[in-house]
Amino acid sequence: MNEAFRCKAVIYDCDGVLFNSLEANCSFYEAVFNHMGVSLDRSDEDVMRIIHTYANRDVLKYFFPETDRWEKSLRFAGTINYLNLIHLMEMESGLLEILEYLKGKLHLAICTNRSSSMDAVLEGFNLTDYFSYVMTAAKASFPKPHPDPLLRILAHYGIKAEEALFVGDSVVDSLAAAAAGVPFVAYRAELQGIARIDAHEEILALL
Repeated sequence: MNEAFRCKAVIYDCDGVLFNSLEANCSFYEAVFNHMGVSLDRSDEDVMRIIHTYANRDVLKYFFPETDRWEKSLRFAGTINYLNLIHLMEMESGLLEILEYLKGKLHLAICTNRSSSMDAVLEGFNLTDYFSYVMTAAKASFPKPHPDPLLRILAHYGIKAEEALFVGDSVVDSLAAAAAGVPFVAYRAELQGIARIDAHEEILALL
């Protein structure tokens, strides 16, 4: 690892940070909602916030709180092949270049509330080799905003919280970072943290 950098790891959220996945996520949940006989209201800001930031199980529990309907929605969601939605995602500008520059110089990790689709997404965009650790909601005891996913990443690398940066775009991300003690960098969002960046290359000034 390159000792010129003060931090030893950069941890990225996925949706809204690595990718613009708005359309893909909406299409996924529209399919589930339609199966459940309800409509997804894209004009409702709270609905959009929930489906784009929380773990799949928690999203469906929120909208279908009755146990039988929740389990039905989960079963149907499990039948959706996310590979069919990857073409609706768009990699953020400048991401590939900064990952190429940072690879081998410090640890690169992902901390996402996606459950089972993260590997397929990375493979679809040929990004698998850039990240040495991928923490999903399925691997954590509790998803973000609980600090558990970030704490597991720190433990994996054997580093202290202050030796990492977490780049996220939602309140869920900022709360998880604060609870884990990891310095938070807001990506194109007005959130509490050590800095806000609007382009991926701006992370270099914080390392």
